[in-house]
Amino acid sequence: MSERADQLSAVTSAVLTGTRLLVGIAARSLGAVAGQVTLSQFRMLVVLATLGETKLVTMAELLGVNPSTAMRMADRLAAADLVVREVNPLNRRESLMRLTPEGRHVVDEVTARRRDEIAAIVARMSPEQCRALVAAMNAFNEAAGQPPGEGPHPMGWPDA
Repeated sequence: MSERADQLSAVTSAVLTGTRLLVGIAARSLGAVAGQVTLSQFRMLVVLATLGETKLVTMAELLGVNPSTAMRMADRLAAADLVVREVNPLNRRESLMRLTPEGRHVVDEVTARRRDEIAAIVARMSPEQCRALVAAMNAFNEAAGQPPGEGPHPMGWPDA
């Protein structure tokens, strides 16, 4: 195996290990609202928190689901008083959705729990390791075409 192939293998293994850790953190952060929303429903809440009022068909596209699936998710979230779904006054064939204050609270609570757990891990790293992690993650995100910045990602995954 070439040196480059060895490097790619080592980096891939490290990233896979990191993703297992981050998936665990994400799952634990959702534990705070376990009875209220599923992971898919939480993604919808995050998109609404990011974009504000959104058409149902746009939501389906962003989440990569069928419009009927997005409608069922929205109906469940509306029944839980986490979103409001209304007919678009400019086009009666469209549905618009937006977060309720309780929906915003759910997104904020889960994101804060995730951020706190990540911060606790990072706090155990040296300043040099933190700088290296930031540089590596920025390079990884850039290579993947992920836009930089704070706040929830439009696809429904909070940055932290």
